[in-house]
Formats: sequence, structure tokens, C-alpha cells
Amino acid sequence: MTTDTAVLPSLGTPPPSPRRRDPLRQLGVDTGYALTGFPVAIASFVVVVTGLALGAGLLVVWVGVAVLAATLLAARGFATIERAWLPAVLGHPVPAPAYRSPEGGLLRKLMTPVRDPQTWLDALHGLVRFPVAIASFVVTVTFWSVALGGITYAAWDWALPDASTDPDTMDLLELLGVQSSAGSRIALYTGIGLVVAVLLPFVVRGFALLQASLGRVMLTSRAAAQAEIGRLSQGRDAAVAAEAVALRRLERDIHDGPQQQLVRLNMDLARAQRTLERDPDAARAALGEAAGLARETLEDLRALSRGIAPPVLADRGLAAALAAVAARSPSRWISSSTCLPSGWRRSPRTPPTSS
Repeated sequence: MTTDTAVLPSLGTPPPSPRRRDPLRQLGVDTGYALTGFPVAIASFVVVVTGLALGAGLLVVWVGVAVLAATLLAARGFATIERAWLPAVLGHPVPAPAYRSPEGGLLRKLMTPVRDPQTWLDALHGLVRFPVAIASFVVTVTFWSVALGGITYAAWDWALPDASTDPDTMDLLELLGVQSSAGSRIALYTGIGLVVAVLLPFVVRGFALLQASLGRVMLTSRAAAQAEIGRLSQGRDAAVAAEAVALRRLERDIHDGPQQQLVRLNMDLARAQRTLERDPDAARAALGEAAGLARETLEDLRALSRGIAPPVLADRGLAAALAAVAARSPSRWISSSTCLPSGWRRSPRTPPTSS
């Protein structure tokens, strides 16, 4: 016999294996992130610092609450812009936090951003990100300038003052104590440009990851924790539902199987008791049937206690289980509704009149 088993929902799919990224495309993404993130970081820093200072100063007249709420909403907007960049830089999607929804009266709705922990994390990110964005912007611009300038130096060396002929001009070669000439300058600066160009993707990538990791921790970690809690709650609810289904199934198993057999056993014993004096042979036959039915009921109860597989199926395989069912079935009709843990269970010859 088999039972219907509740299937627990998947508690999360493993993240897909990251695809191999195009280095040039990733360099463009990281560079764009550093360049555009700098003005956004400046604006965010100015708005958050000004708004928090002004709101804290005006709290005594309650206007500060509105200023703080507006500042936190602006910080949320800057955080949304930052979260939009993170998947491209980090190479995987990031969860979006669930902000508090406004509810209640006007004052309570106004206080919603102030009571939301994530909006304060957004404001803190606007403050902490500022120096990191400056460093990322400066390093990115410097490496790109040196790489492009060095590689193309041969094309515009003629436009610069010649340190070898102008005593008031000094270049890097003369600072190093080497005689300056057009050929030596082109060789030196082109070599520097090539070296910096080789290092450029790694350096820009490192600063982009530093800035993006800061945003991931402050802007999405709480959302990830919320998603994990929701996933675990879903698994708990599914486990509770599966347990309820198993209990209902077990109750039906007992009702359709052992309970009916016990009713039949009671009827056989009552019949044997009535016929014991006038027909001992019939009473003996009834007692024999009752004993056999008692053994079968005990086997069924044992099978139910062991789980969904009947003992013969677990011990000797499917063929033996089918043979056992076939050997037991001819003398009784088989109930279509009893495909339950102990094998195809049969009902009594005469369906019971009560349960």
C-alpha cells in the first residue's frame, strides 16, 4: 500500500553558476559605476548631512520631524539608485528591502520613515559611502588618464616643451638623471602607459567592488535576512501542513482498515457466542475466523506503525508483496479507498453496519 505524501516546497534554489564575464565590458561597467557614483555620493552626502542637522535642530518645534522624514525619504531615493548598480558590478542580483508602509493618522504616516530601520541604514550609507566614492573616482580617473596618455604619448610629444632644449623645462627623465630626448621620452611614457593599462582593470575592479560591497552590506543585508526568515517560515508552514496531512491519512488508514476489521472481529465473536451451545462446529469455525482476523488486524497495525511500506515489501521486495496481497485477496472484497501504508487492505466479507 502507498499513502499520499505531502511534498514540501523547495526552500530555495541554488544560485546559478556565474557566467564568464567579458573583461572589457566589466571594465566599462566598473568605470561607469565609479564615475557616476561620485556625483551621486556628493549629492547624497550633502542632502543627508544638511537634512539630519536641520531636522535635529528643529525637533523642539516639531518641524524637525517633517525635515527628518523628508531627509530619510531622499536617502532612500539615493539608496535605490545605488541598488540599481549593484547587480551589474557584483555579478548577481541583490534583494530589495521591504520598507514600512504608511498607516494610521497623518502624524503616524509622517513618522513612518523615522520608524523604519532600513531608511536609517540608507542615510548612514550616504555618509559612509562618500569617502569611498571619492577614492574610487580619483583612482579610476588617474589610471585611465595615465594609461591613455602614456599609450598615445608619441602622438602629442611634439606639442610639449622640449626639456632637452629649454632650460626652464624639466621632465621625468631629467628628474631621474637621464638625458632627455624625444625617443627616450616616448619609450618611457609609452611603457608606463602600457603597464598602467595592464593594471587598470584590476585596480578599477577592486575599488568598484569595495564601493559595491559597502552598498550590499548596508542596503541589502537586512533584506536578505528578511528573505531568509520568510523562507524558513514557509518551510515551517509546509512542515506543519505535511504533518496535518499525515495525521489525517493515518486516521483514515485506521478507520478504513483495523477499525473495520475489529468491528468484524466483534461480530464473529458474538456469532460464536450465540452458536456455541447449539452448534459447536459453527462456533469453532467462527472462532477460527475471528483468530485469523485478529492476526491480520495486528499485522495491519504493525504495518501502520512502521510507515508507508508494508514489512514484506521492505524485507523481500515488490514481487513478494504482490504475491502476499494476491494470496489474501480472493476470500474478501478489496476496498478501493484503502491504498494505505500496509498494502492493499481488504474489507470484511460483509461490510460492517457501524464503525
